[in-house]
Amino acid sequence: MSKVRVAAFSVSLDGFGAGLRQDLQHPLGVRGTEAHEWFFQTDVFRKIQGRSGITDAIKQLVESHGGGSRGVDNDMAAQSFENVGAWILGRNMFGPVRGSWKDESWKGWWGTNPPFHTPVFVLTHYARALLPMEGETTFYFVTDGIESALKKAKEAAQGKEVRVGGGVSVIRQYLVAGLIDEMHLAFAPVLLGEGEHLFAGMNFHGLGFAPYKTVMGENAMHVFIRK
Repeated sequence: MSKVRVAAFSVSLDGFGAGLRQDLQHPLGVRGTEAHEWFFQTDVFRKIQGRSGITDAIKQLVESHGGGSRGVDNDMAAQSFENVGAWILGRNMFGPVRGSWKDESWKGWWGTNPPFHTPVFVLTHYARALLPMEGETTFYFVTDGIESALKKAKEAAQGKEVRVGGGVSVIRQYLVAGLIDEMHLAFAPVLLGEGEHLFAGMNFHGLGFAPYKTVMGENAMHVFIRK
């Protein structure tokens, strides 16, 4: 049976997984990128940027952070992609477009060759035709809820793991529903002060989770919890 996990999900020290006011210039919300700097500096991210034709906003992040490190953080990033057979994303993780799809010109932040290389199930309230991309990534737009998306993702994964990529709201919904088996959270040494909070009102112990491994990286502390 496919394990459902969250992997390499960046969180600030005060618990925010994204900033507010997402738009084309702020893919992760205002100041949200500060919690993800550990990832932008890795060789894994550099390779994603190099082959995907990512949007200008993401490209600027790469150029401003250098990238290319191959230490512990890079190992953690690489492991997060291993044995993944399908992804689940929220609408805002796919892009800043809100409401009904006026057209189908927006194809994600990642250019023609997204980094997933698997089926990706995007949760949305508005129907859209499937979107095949280069590199064996196909986006499917799911309008009938998180359980339907997970069922489809498990079928597509064919025994491999399903990775819930975010954002914060989507992860919280799957947590409350008891559908996540394991989480890898990358705590970045930054205080955002505001944004989308991962932990607010959430009783992880009550949900059956306990930490089982902590790994110190160069720019983040990687904490693994599971049921």
